[in-house]
Amino acid sequence: MSVSEMAPEVADVAEIMHGTASSELAGTTGLSGSSTDFRRVLLVWDAPNLDMGLGAILGGRPTAAYRPRFDALGRWLLARTAELSVGSRQRVEPEATVFTNIAPGTADVVRPWVEALRNVGYAVFAKPKIDEDSDVDSDMLAHIELRRRGAGLAGIMVASADGQAFRAPLEEIAASGVPVQVLGFREHASWAVTSDILEFIDLEDIPGVFREPLPRVSLDSLPDEGAWLQPFRPLTALLTSRPAQGVA
Repeated sequence: MSVSEMAPEVADVAEIMHGTASSELAGTTGLSGSSTDFRRVLLVWDAPNLDMGLGAILGGRPTAAYRPRFDALGRWLLARTAELSVGSRQRVEPEATVFTNIAPGTADVVRPWVEALRNVGYAVFAKPKIDEDSDVDSDMLAHIELRRRGAGLAGIMVASADGQAFRAPLEEIAASGVPVQVLGFREHASWAVTSDILEFIDLEDIPGVFREPLPRVSLDSLPDEGAWLQPFRPLTALLTSRPAQGVA
């Protein structure tokens, strides 16, 4: 489903996310189409998806050396914003957002990370992880549509490997002339790596995002002695997953 096809639904979600009525949003973010004094360069970070991808590369939870440095990512976003603002008649502003799920009983563990992100300058959308359907895909799409229909986008970066959720909407945005970049790990985002319209940037290629090189192994670059490829999720996930998620 494209972004425009989702517009009525995502607008409702956007109002809930921002705690404001649509009439108020029209006055503050340009949903009425009257605000043209600035545009945004929007970064959307899909924390659940990228955590899974990083865990698959590392074969477990990341240590401090392998956790993404959001300050470095923020500086990269600022540089990208400056690049996109060259020659623009409108003011161009960056907006960095992180979307995450909070599992029951983990609030105290996650709170320092969330507060650190907010201290750096990121807005964080946190949603309770109640069941398998409590993901943040619709919330991310809602925010993208809110910004797109409001002041407008000068550029967008989505950090995720979730092609099912993002491929069609991002291709639609790119086709409208907005620069679109997908950030992630090349092993898990072939839909973006091979796209003719989307630009893919591997997170490890952004200076300073990782302190140490990731121990990456892919089917395209196996050592002569072979290598283990770790599971994306624990086997026990089969107990709660949908029956249709089988392997032929």
